Amino acid sequence: MSATATSRGLTASLVRGAVTSPFKRAGRPGAVLPADHLVARDVRIAPGPLASYSRICGFSESGPLPLTYPHVLGFPLAMRLMTGRSFPLPVVGLVHTWIEITRHRAPHPRETLELSVYADGLAPHRRGTEVTMVTEARSGGELVWESRSGYLSRHSTRGASPAPEARPPALPAVELPAVAEWRLPGDLGRRYGAASGDRNPIHLYPLTARLFGFPRAIAHGMWTVARCLAESAEPGRISYVRADFRAPVLLPATVSYAVDGAGTAFQLRSGGRVHLTGSTARDGAQPRS
Repeated sequence: MSATATSRGLTASLVRGAVTSPFKRAGRPGAVLPADHLVARDVRIAPGPLASYSRICGFSESGPLPLTYPHVLGFPLAMRLMTGRSFPLPVVGLVHTWIEITRHRAPHPRETLELSVYADGLAPHRRGTEVTMVTEARSGGELVWESRSGYLSRHSTRGASPAPEARPPALPAVELPAVAEWRLPGDLGRRYGAASGDRNPIHLYPLTARLFGFPRAIAHGMWTVARCLAESAEPGRISYVRADFRAPVLLPATVSYAVDGAGTAFQLRSGGRVHLTGSTARDGAQPRS
């Protein structure tokens, strides 16, 4: 199966999600996640889409496979699972709140992968219910890459007891020194959507974004993570990233990329607002706790 064939199912999942979401109620007591593990075997990375993705995110087209790219390959499977009838949360309105990616071995762009996706748990959140989704990439049976993502379904929590959140603790939003400034065009969401296959309406046009409560189209959270990684020193050596999405980036925008002296903690900011915080580890180093 080619990566482009896998991504074609994403549009169908978005349509299915729009149809099934009105029949689901977030926060329903006793909600249970499906036990399904969705698997795509013999996934081949198409050079054209990979080159387009690398260009829009700022990675070298001749470098190693970007750390974030297997997430793009596995996202159609995640959407298929989250828009299924047995998934308890409505996919419309889900907010990507955090992601952790661990690369155990750098996959080669010509390597054939097996992708699997499953839901790992529901947890109370101060603003609703958060689900953790897991994506794994294997080659010859060996786990080479994995990610864990949090998605928040917002609903009233009045009367509910506070509980620990599913995500790892976020890094404190201490202001880091800015090292670069980027001007993001209004069509960035459409351009990234064409490269990644993620054409969620909130990223495409002001009109479609307003249908979901945003005044303008917003940048993809996964683009902001990838762009920050691409800007870092020796991005091919980064084997771990954790990022927390704090505020959407309304397009067009001018944002600042900031990083600490060690090059392991980073932020994306604009107008005094922090949009993204994250931390990285390189090959052989331990992730920050």
